[in-house]
Parts: sequence; structure tokens; C-alpha cells
Amino acid sequence: MNGLIKLELARALRNRKFLFFSVIYPSALFLLIAGNADSTAKLPGTGLTLPTYMMVSMASFGALTAVLMGNSERIAKERESGWVRQLRLTTLPGRGYVLAKTASAAVVSLPSIVVVFVVAALVKDVRMESWQWLALTGAIWAGSLVFAALGVAIGYLASGDAVRPITMITYFGLSMLGGLWMPTTTFPGWLQSIAKWMPTHAYAGLGRAIEQSQAPHMGDIANLAVFFVLFAGGAAWLYRKDTLKA
Repeated sequence: MNGLIKLELARALRNRKFLFFSVIYPSALFLLIAGNADSTAKLPGTGLTLPTYMMVSMASFGALTAVLMGNSERIAKERESGWVRQLRLTTLPGRGYVLAKTASAAVVSLPSIVVVFVVAALVKDVRMESWQWLALTGAIWAGSLVFAALGVAIGYLASGDAVRPITMITYFGLSMLGGLWMPTTTFPGWLQSIAKWMPTHAYAGLGRAIEQSQAPHMGDIANLAVFFVLFAGGAAWLYRKDTLKA
């Protein structure tokens, strides 16, 4: 399995388009949204300035991009090309393939988080305690596994032609409704009620609690745990179904 992880990492690092959208794009969006924002005025209902609020949003968005976009499209294409079928003829167990995909996506997601943090600190002078930076990185990185499982599920659900539109609709829907592009406090009341149930809303909530020197809310942790079980369970079921077809 270690060999497959190394192969997946090498492929991801050679994909310039993937690296741009997962590492550079979130930082560019952060500068676009928060570049001219006041670094002292607090956003209503958040207790955070716009730069600190959007720093967590864009770090979460970058990690989401890396694990969701990378996994879903690659798995769907490998299924169609016969690569997955060939791997089944080796001694690699099915869970090893899924774990290799998840692990490689998690490794690639780390730079997207760190680059946003560096840009926020250098350009917008965002300052926090050392433990907060470490806790933020760990929370966002660990939380991305929820969406890595979703990426695996979509990769086994969709064909090579359909996977991109399905992934993009899921990706943009989760990003917008979860408040990664704008504070949910700006949403109409009915949309705020929907947004609070989104896994992306809970995902970003982990980081915002740490920014305020608080422990992550149990509701956010429970939300992510439930969605992880749903996404991982769906991925496992779809993988077994795909195995029976083969």
C-alpha cells in the first residue's frame, strides 16, 4: 500500500491544474475577499474580523478542493480505464486502495491550508498564539477526511463523463451553503437554517472556535462524525457493488 500512496502523491504533484486549484486558488480568493478589509472591525454575529473569518474559510475550502476534487475524478477515470480492476488482481486489499486514495489526498491538502495561513499572516497581519496555529492546522486537516470519504463515494458512483459535473455541483453547493465564501450571517433566515446543517458549516466552525480560544462545539463535531459515517459507509457499499460488477 505504501507504494501506491507514493504513486498517488507523485501523480498529484505532477498535476499542475490540481495544484493550482487546491493550493493557489484558495489563497487568491482570500486576498480577493479580504485584501482591502478592515483588520480590526468585527463581523456581526461572528466575533471575528473578516480576515480571520475568511482565513479559516479559505483554508477549509482549499482542503475540500484537494480531497474532494482529487479523489472523485481520479477514481472514476481509473475505474473506466481498468486500473482498479488490475489492482484487484494484486494482493492489495480493497480497503488498501481506498486508504491510499484518502491518505494521498490528505497529504496534498496540507499545503493548501498552510499557504492560506502564511498569506493571511503576511498580508493581513493575522496574529494568533502558537497553539492556535497548530490546532487550526490539525482540525482543518483532520476534518478534511470527511470530504475525502465523500470524494471516494462519488468516484464509485459516477462514470468518467458524469463525475466532473456531479463533483462540481457538490463542491460549489457545499462551499456556498456552508459559508466558506461568505458569512452565513448575511444569508436570509431560511437559508441560515439550512446552512447550519451543512458539513462544511461545521467544518469551518471547528477553526473559528479555535480562533476565539474556545473548544470546538460538540454540535459541529457530531455533525462531521455523522457525515463521515454516511460518506464512508456509502463509499464502502459502492466499492463492494463495483467489485461485484467486475
